[in-house]
Amino acid sequence: MKFEAIEIISIIVFFIAFYGLISGRNAIKSIIFIGLMEIAVIMFFLGLGFEWGLPPPIGQNLENTADPLPQALMITAIIIGLAVTAVNLTILISLCRQSKSTDWDSIQKNNTE
Repeated sequence: MKFEAIEIISIIVFFIAFYGLISGRNAIKSIIFIGLMEIAVIMFFLGLGFEWGLPPPIGQNLENTADPLPQALMITAIIIGLAVTAVNLTILISLCRQSKSTDWDSIQKNNTE
């Protein structure tokens, strides 16, 4: 299987974001890294479905057109990622109001007491 540049870049971005997620102590940075991981996955799948020179599947002649399925699935993934980010931020705001900190250790310590 031959990888293009976009797939390689998206894999690198995914693992950089994964490292940032597991090594970070700040909750806001964790939410940002989760968003970066989502973007990397979307870039990877769009890169797999991309072919140069194919026209969009619009109109009557549907022969030799780009496959619309990967694009439709990735639009759905973008909407789901936006909802996940909104829920994460809502939960973070609630936790920060209780613990007065965005540090995971402080949040956990204040919520176990």
